[in-house]
Amino acid sequence: MKLFDYTLPAGGGSYLLPPVTARPQPELVLDISRLLARLLHPTPTGVDRVEMAYARGLLARASGRLHFAAVHPTGLYGRLRNADVCAFLDHTSHRWETGGVYESRAERHRQAARWLCRLWPQPVPPAVRPRILIQPSPNHLDRPERIAAKVAREQARFICLVHDLIPITHPEFARPGGATSHRKRIRTIETQAHGVLLNSQATLDALLEISGPDLHGKPIRVAPLGVDQCQSMAVTELVGRPYFLCLGTIEPRKNHLLLLNVWRSIVQRLGRERSPLLLIVGRRGWENENVIDMLDRCEMLRGVVRELDRIPDCELRNLLAGARALLMPSFAEGFGLPVAEALAAQVPVIASDLPAHREAGGDVPDYLDPLNGVAWRETILAYAAATSPRRRAQVSRMPGWSPFTWENHLDAVLALAEEVVQC
Repeated sequence: MKLFDYTLPAGGGSYLLPPVTARPQPELVLDISRLLARLLHPTPTGVDRVEMAYARGLLARASGRLHFAAVHPTGLYGRLRNADVCAFLDHTSHRWETGGVYESRAERHRQAARWLCRLWPQPVPPAVRPRILIQPSPNHLDRPERIAAKVAREQARFICLVHDLIPITHPEFARPGGATSHRKRIRTIETQAHGVLLNSQATLDALLEISGPDLHGKPIRVAPLGVDQCQSMAVTELVGRPYFLCLGTIEPRKNHLLLLNVWRSIVQRLGRERSPLLLIVGRRGWENENVIDMLDRCEMLRGVVRELDRIPDCELRNLLAGARALLMPSFAEGFGLPVAEALAAQVPVIASDLPAHREAGGDVPDYLDPLNGVAWRETILAYAAATSPRRRAQVSRMPGWSPFTWENHLDAVLALAEEVVQC
């Protein structure tokens, strides 16, 4: 796997750096504000999973110099006891894996209150050696005064991970005001971060297009997100009927409307009983009137398109394993993590032709124009066949592909932390 080291020189020009040779061992402080803020949510977003991976991975790699901190939902910032954080991570992982979606509302609030008390912020000790504050989520980046306050409290240098620039590059797909908020986040990074991580070359390219002079001279690293490889089994109740999986929040940039129209066309051609199923896993988001109308009111799709909302990870893995393919028709992505996760599970992928998807999937998936409904319909029908040559061809390409790992990603995080100490 290739990682990229960058620094933007003040006068422009090349930004490829020679390998860093000095390896000091700074103290590390991981901000897990995102996980605390999501206590009432039984299933994770992609950003939640990234923060969990950082916490687990850094505990394994650098436990002797790792500490945890967070902005508590009450607004207080402080350190968290490592033992309490480890117990919280175990609890959260268990909820994601098996039972969180089945909790009653009362139980969910009771557990949240217990953890909010147990994870009460503690005082920040004075720094006695170089200290790096690491933030893998966008939480509070749109409030620069809060970021400045916690960096000052820690007496630390600050590095953070940029997940995407989509609210700025594609404001039509963001919530109202999303572009303004995201510009504030990027401005905070430009003016306050001492080092920047990006999850893909596509995200770096987008950042460079909009960045100002304050970003120049900062160490920058592209570190693709890792994939956890877990054994999985196909669900038995859907065996005998081919199905496809679409994973992600129902929002405009995910392009669910294309798939719904494709499925309507398929049902018109084949009838309900002979049509493959479409399983949509993800909660309903924003600005989705047309999609919601089709999901709720289109009789032709009833029983053929199934909306699953939130499901535990164990069930999601089983659904993915049995799918004819994962469908990712998005208009924009920062990093195609579901693409990599599907390929790691040996499940074919049909995805929109985006740079981020190609970075994640390489030459393995079938890539299609996200506006070409005819191509999507014909490809889906080809993959639905029990002895599909196109599907077999993609499976045959999989041995030449290997996923990025969290170990690779955290190598880049730790190397950037050491580099920032020298700046």
